[in-house]
Amino acid sequence: MKKYPLPPFDKETAQQKVQIAEDAWNSKNPIQVSQAYTLNTEWRNRNQFINGREAVQAFLTEKWKTELDYKLKKKLWAFEDNRIAVRFEYEYRNEIGKWFRAYGNENWEFDENGLMQKRFASINDLEINESDRKL
Repeated sequence: MKKYPLPPFDKETAQQKVQIAEDAWNSKNPIQVSQAYTLNTEWRNRNQFINGREAVQAFLTEKWKTELDYKLKKKLWAFEDNRIAVRFEYEYRNEIGKWFRAYGNENWEFDENGLMQKRFASINDLEINESDRKL
């Protein structure tokens, strides 16, 4: 399976890859999102280490059970060859109605088929008032 655009990335194709990822994550569909990753993908997400596409699906399923009304915005930070770095923010509310904005950055590494083989994410959450939402 190939996921276009393929590396090596230029500015245009790196921005396309970022937009594709943003759109997929905003779908909140764990299976759709996971199709962008290799079968043996390696993730670090905050303090969790997640390995494999099936584990990604399980992680995202649980994530979106507790992060309600999730909305994400990603922005290209840097790129080179088969790597892309992004910064992002997303907002969500928890089950009791408190709103949060999460800020972070991700480092991505792709295989020759355009599938992400490594994703390293550093994320911080900030409780916000509903009136302070931006997304």
